[in-house]
Amino acid sequence: MTTLASGTDTLTRDALTVLQPGFTGTTAPDWLLRRLGEGLASVGLFGRNIASPGQLAALTAQLRAERDDVLVAIDEEGGDVTRLEVRSGSSFPGNHALGAVDDVELTQQVAHELGRRLAACGVNLNWAPSADVNSDPRNPVIGVRSFGADTALTARHTAAYVTGLQSAGVAACTKHFPGHGDTAVDSHHALPRIGISADVLAERELTPFRAAIAAGTRAVMSAHILVPALDPDRPATLSRRILTGLLRGELGYDGLIVTDGMEMRAIAGTYGIERGSVLAIAAGADAICVGGGLADEATVQRLRDALVGAVRVGELPEQRLAEAAERVRALARWAGTTGRPADGTPGAQGTQGTEVGLHAARRALTVTAAPGLNSPDAFEPLTEPPYVAAFTPVANIAVGDETPWGVAAELVHLLPGTVTGSFSAGDGPETEAGESAGRAALQAAGPRRIVAVVRDEHRHPWMASALDALLAARPDTIVVEMGVPQAAPRGALHLATHGAARVCARAAAEVIAGVKGW
Repeated sequence: MTTLASGTDTLTRDALTVLQPGFTGTTAPDWLLRRLGEGLASVGLFGRNIASPGQLAALTAQLRAERDDVLVAIDEEGGDVTRLEVRSGSSFPGNHALGAVDDVELTQQVAHELGRRLAACGVNLNWAPSADVNSDPRNPVIGVRSFGADTALTARHTAAYVTGLQSAGVAACTKHFPGHGDTAVDSHHALPRIGISADVLAERELTPFRAAIAAGTRAVMSAHILVPALDPDRPATLSRRILTGLLRGELGYDGLIVTDGMEMRAIAGTYGIERGSVLAIAAGADAICVGGGLADEATVQRLRDALVGAVRVGELPEQRLAEAAERVRALARWAGTTGRPADGTPGAQGTQGTEVGLHAARRALTVTAAPGLNSPDAFEPLTEPPYVAAFTPVANIAVGDETPWGVAAELVHLLPGTVTGSFSAGDGPETEAGESAGRAALQAAGPRRIVAVVRDEHRHPWMASALDALLAARPDTIVVEMGVPQAAPRGALHLATHGAARVCARAAAEVIAGVKGW
């Protein structure tokens, strides 16, 4: 291990310590290793950094050869947001599916197994779970990442997830404080505004965070949202009233506060990442997450210099920066003493680990029969390969568009010869676009039975119009909803998976093909 560079002064080391940067590639670049020697204490990993469990373990070992107490963070929620299985889809259903089952022991088991796999690969900080109450069904960025719209349900499953994850030796980072669920704006693109009263926020949005704190969450991630009832001027990430007054003072939280990605437009587009980072640390944040989009040495240097400069001109108290850096080091000490689980072999899956994700996905599946059927059991499974029409919305940045979704791949295994097509809104009015997509799917399907796959039909009028066109012509169409099942069930059979993870697709495909695993 390389010791901290003797020529790096304490102020500069502290400025590096509070950064959580990303990088490109599946091995650590020289500049990153050099910065670890100078004081950088955390690294953020994304899908672009991961090719396999073995490669990930080698990467984290490379980082620890330079600094053995480095915090290696990842955005691994399971479900729709996966980095470990970014190219295949997750082996675990996400929060919304777990909330639909509403079995806290199952949630804890899923989180523990996910944490075990992370720990086996050398990851010790997970930017999860999402504790947001999905109170606005139009929400474009939370949705199935939330346990649900019910506050008490979200709170108990948030606590169970934190407990399960941390029992595997991986620090939980509960997000997005003070709650990102009641917004129809994606903070990756703009600054959302949540216009609810302080009383509603305290009773609804803050309750899951109280549960996470009581469960011992080691980190909390701030949200880039404006909540006028708490602070009319600054978003939560930059608000001392929210981070220090509310989270630290009223809620009594003393762990690490991490910002959401500072390159997101809600901050970068208004304040810039340098100014935003200074304001965030001054407000009470302890770690600056950057690197989902910006991932190079120049960015790290600019942020380091901005923090050092702010201290030297008196804009940022040196003690506040030192306090933030010490919280980062404290979490690193916790991670180091917790250690890797005894069964931590990269890629290893115990019997329970292999089955718990699929078991959870099967339990989360909601099957609704058409009016002409007495029950889902009266549905006759398909014996011939169908045509799968996937109506595809634009992916939000948190999920990304590189992770496959839909039921086609799973149906191909169960019904070889299954054919698939993908359809999107295109240009023009949404109703016309949807009708056009529906007609295109009908033409492409020919005589085959159609399985229509949608994701958040209630948020996409074109998608609803596409289903209207399909069902008018082919009422025997099977509909699979892989988002939040807010729209009324319809079709010959309607399957709500509560998420688009690979195991959720498998559970739906088993029903369609009559496999009795479910």
